[in-house]
Parts: sequence; C-alpha cells; structure tokens
Amino acid sequence: MRKILVVGPSWVGDMVMAQSLFMSLKQAGDCDIDVLAPAWSLPILARMPQVRRGVTMPLGHGQFGLGARWRLGRELAREGYDQAIVLPGSFKSALAPFFAGIAQRTGFRGEMRYGLLNDMRPLDRALLPMTVQRFVALGQPPGALAAPPAFPVPRLVADAANRGTLIERFGLDAARPAIAFMPGAEYGPAKQWPHFAALARELTGQGFQIWVLGSKKDGEAARPIAAVDAAVHDLTGRTELGDAVDLLSLARAAVTNDSGLMHVAAALDLPLAAIFGSSSPEHTPPLASRVAIETLRLDCAPCFERVCPLGHTRCLVDLAPERVLAALTHLLDAEG
Repeated sequence: MRKILVVGPSWVGDMVMAQSLFMSLKQAGDCDIDVLAPAWSLPILARMPQVRRGVTMPLGHGQFGLGARWRLGRELAREGYDQAIVLPGSFKSALAPFFAGIAQRTGFRGEMRYGLLNDMRPLDRALLPMTVQRFVALGQPPGALAAPPAFPVPRLVADAANRGTLIERFGLDAARPAIAFMPGAEYGPAKQWPHFAALARELTGQGFQIWVLGSKKDGEAARPIAAVDAAVHDLTGRTELGDAVDLLSLARAAVTNDSGLMHVAAALDLPLAAIFGSSSPEHTPPLASRVAIETLRLDCAPCFERVCPLGHTRCLVDLAPERVLAALTHLLDAEG
C-alpha cells in the first residue's frame, strides 16, 4: 500500500476542497494518506474518512522557520512515504518533504521550487480555473492531464455524539428548524454581506431559529443579527471548527458569505444560499448540488480585493435580502 503525504493548504475552504484530492487518490488505488496541516484543521481532517491522520505543522502561517522545517522533515522520514503532494505554491511548503527525502515530490511550479520538487507540474490556469481541479490534478500521473479532471465532491462526516453535546451546551431547541448564518469572511469586508439582520428578522418571523457561526473575529458581524430576536443564537467564538461542522449538519439550511464555512456547509450537502461580492463563484464555488449562488455580477466585479477599491461595495450592498430570502425559500420548498 502506497503512503502519501499531502502538504495541506492554510485556509478552511481550501482544506475542505482538498478532500476531493484525497477521495480521488483512494479511488485510484489502495493508499494511506497523511496530511501535514495547521493545528486548527485537524478537526476537519478527522471528519474525512480518507485521511489516516493529520500531522501538525509546528509553524504558523507566514513563518519560515528553516530549522523547524528540517527537524519536521527528519521526523517525517521515519514514515517512509512514497510520495508527497504539495498543495500550496510557496517555497517553504516544499521544504519538509525535501528534508524527509520522499522519493516523489509533486507540486506546481510555484515560487522557484526547482530541486525541492522533482515532479514539478506547470499550472495551466485556463485549463484548471477551479481550485479543486488544481488539487485533484496533482494526484494524477505526470503528463496525464489533457482536460480538466473530474472530481468527487467533498463530503464531511459529522460526529454524531458531539452534536447532542452541543445542543445541550448551548441550550438550543432541537425541535425548532434552524438556519445557519455565516456572516464573517476572514479575507475582508468586500466579502461580507451587510443584510443578515434583515434576513434574520424575516426567518424568525416564519418560525425558524438562527444559529450564527464563526470565529471570535466574526463577533462584530454577529451582534446586529443577534439583536433581532431571542430565536437568534450567537455562537461566534464559542465553538471549535469541528463543533461548527457538527452543528451545521443539524441545520435545515445555511446562508453564507464566500468563506471557509461556506465550503464546510457544502461538504455536508446542506441547502445553501451563497453570497459572492468581490470574489468569483467560477474559481471557488461551493461544491454541492443544493446551492443558490447570489451575486450581482457588476462590471467592477470580481475585483478580488479585501476592501472595495471604489468605496461603495455595491456588489453586496445592492443585493437585497428579499432576493436571498426567495432563493432560500426555493431551496427549502424543493426539500418538501
């Protein structure tokens, strides 16, 4: 059985999309897959049946730490990996597999990684416009890519025992249908829709409860939503990432910005209204079938900026809550 080390990405959404690579590797033949990844991602990896184990990257995002990477490489060498697949494009991300002496080290050309990678692939952005396609392409044999690869969609498996614990801990009503809101976006305000509170008012009036999920940083975005009604539960900063997965698996549907939790909800096959402002659904769409993508497609979008360079963020401000409510209602009606 082949042993494969995947150097994982540093963003939640990208880590979820990397599951498509893990699934395609398993489909191609028996293999053990370990993932070298930031500590925060280990609960996500634990909910991917294809991953044998997550290996904690001891350095934070942006840290070079040559000595630490050398020591990590020597530890990884004991595992006897047959191949390393390096998903990030940075120079430093290829160091540990090189120091580990892994025989086949695969990745896109990236930041001058000649020598560090010995199976270096050119990245054809026109052929592979989607992030998930790029990840899956690296799992194919060298020279095999003539068309965008088919890919299995991510499917996280929630922790059933933890779900009951979370309902009790937060005093949630298990009998009342819940809509999950993810109003944050780590990337910046040009991804943050400003009308979640208005939508919450409509949905609580229809008998739903709202669970607002996100990190502590998303607390500011959650406050006006939580002020709408007692049926809105602000859980931002109160859950670990694995908890968010398990809570989302209990929700009827979700409304979200283009964020990491958007991809988590999609990987749980949750009916999903996904709102895009400065980013593009062509590049990183939610990978699920029950999705309504809401975007105005203004002439200035997608700009991919963190903050609107024109100062108005009309791509989100002008996207009315009534439109998102209609899309969400259509998804729920289709469920029956």
